[in-house]
Formats: sequence, structure tokens, C-alpha cells
Amino acid sequence: MKKKFTYPAADRNKEPILQVLKQYIDAEACDQKLLEISSGSGQHVAHFAPHFPKLAYYPSEYDQRLLGSIEAYTEGMSNVRPPCRIDVSVDHEQWPEKFPESSFDYVYNCNLFHVSPWKCSVGVFRNAGKLLKAGGLLITYGALAIDGVIAPESNVMFDENIRSQDPEWGIRDLADLSKVAKEHGIELQKVIDMPANNKIVIWKKVVE
Repeated sequence: MKKKFTYPAADRNKEPILQVLKQYIDAEACDQKLLEISSGSGQHVAHFAPHFPKLAYYPSEYDQRLLGSIEAYTEGMSNVRPPCRIDVSVDHEQWPEKFPESSFDYVYNCNLFHVSPWKCSVGVFRNAGKLLKAGGLLITYGALAIDGVIAPESNVMFDENIRSQDPEWGIRDLADLSKVAKEHGIELQKVIDMPANNKIVIWKKVVE
């Protein structure tokens, strides 16, 4: 039996995130696909996928240990594809799973930017820019700095803590992310405040 990993934060934020996803994902549309980058334990996909039964959901993860957990959480879910291992910092053409360009309607990522090297943040936008259809949405969640300011104080302490674990980690500034996004044909659409001082950002691939 595959082991299910459980992260308390994922249990806390999955429902607030779902309520935002429902505003942007068309649950009635057929033949739509979503790629989740860095699916973690699988708690999110297991919570989200049943609410979008017509959506083909593609989970992915870099940490090999978590692939079995994702499979365990999503067992029996007909609209969830087997999780694939990807390194988002490299071009999608180098991933084991070969996804055609402009084949996804949505790309979703939670809590990758601040606990990975900057090259991974760049990779999210570079690969989303290639894999999203024109007009497709990139939806990201996590703690962000705004115009160089990290707030409130709890986020400042959080930033110091994760940087002490790895100097390549740290809360990213929305302006820096927006600049990279534009370089890859993606524009910021909306910033949504979430519980626990996090934000969801809606990004859109510019129509080609």
C-alpha cells in the first residue's frame, strides 16, 4: 500500500483555494486539461478534482517520494491522470512525460516559488508560456512580497526561516515574477488575498 503523506497546511488551505478555482475553472466545459506543478502529497488534487469531473487533471512532482502519495490520494478518480515526475527548472521537452505545446487550459501551482531556487520560478512561467493554450490561465498560490515589502511581520520571520534553510529560497516579489511572466507571454490579471497572509495570483497567456 502506498503511503499517504499529510501536510497540515494543505488541509487548511485546500478549501479556500478551491473556492477561488471555482471562479476561474469552467466545471461544465469538456475536453479541458489542467497541469498541476508540484502537487506535493496529493491532498490538493484529491480535494479539487471531484469538483471538476469533466476536467482532465495532470498532477506532477519533483520529489520522487511523493508520487506514491499522490497515487494513493487519487486512487479511483477517473479524471486524474497518473502523476509524473518533472523538474520545472528545465524545459518541458526534457520532461519524461511529453506534453504538446499549447495543450493545457490551466496550469496550477501552490507554494513553489518561495521554497525552491529562483530558476524554478522562472521555469514555471517559461513552461506555462509554452504549454498553455492562448488565453489559458496560470494560477499560483503562496506568500509574496509587494513592491519590495514583505508583510506582516510573521511573513518576514517566515522568509528569514526559509532562507536560513537554503539561501536560494525566499519569498518572491510580485514585480519580479511579473517581469519574468511577461518575458514568456504571460500577463498578471488579478491578485487575491487569502487566509494566513498568502495570495492567489491569476495569470493569463497572451493571445498569440
